[in-house]
Amino acid sequence: MSAFGGYSGQAFSPAGDKGRFVLPPAFRKAVKDSSGSRVLCLAAHDRFACLVGFGLSRTEKLDAQLEREEERAIRLGLTDFDRDVRAQQLFGFEQLPFDESGRFVMPEHLRDLGKVGDGLYFQGAGDFFFVWNPDELARMDGAWKGAQASCAKLVAAAKKGAA
Repeated sequence: MSAFGGYSGQAFSPAGDKGRFVLPPAFRKAVKDSSGSRVLCLAAHDRFACLVGFGLSRTEKLDAQLEREEERAIRLGLTDFDRDVRAQQLFGFEQLPFDESGRFVMPEHLRDLGKVGDGLYFQGAGDFFFVWNPDELARMDGAWKGAQASCAKLVAAAKKGAA
């Protein structure tokens, strides 16, 4: 197993038959390096209309993140922090097996939460990656302009290649 170096880059994957999607090669390798096997973790993002993906090694960081967030809330006197709610947000991910080609079946509830359509746009973000419906990403504000431009080009190239 090679050392996990984080998630970077962008890719688009059109929807396949029978509710299957393909984890693009660069992300597939990184997930496999992180998980030590072909296991993709997917969860709904807690603020955006998308999903987040990562490998199993991230779970160790999630414990530390939860502790930091609770300590910060206590230090700042934030009474609206709920450890149980935040824990279920962080640890409520699905573990999905994928084959050598990266194919995986996305559960229906994740398709609904991520507003998944006819394809997925993958955007690296270091410890994890975003998984967007391109239409949902297009609705985001200007802070996402780089991802929006990349997504638009990749979707156009995929449509051109399918024609």
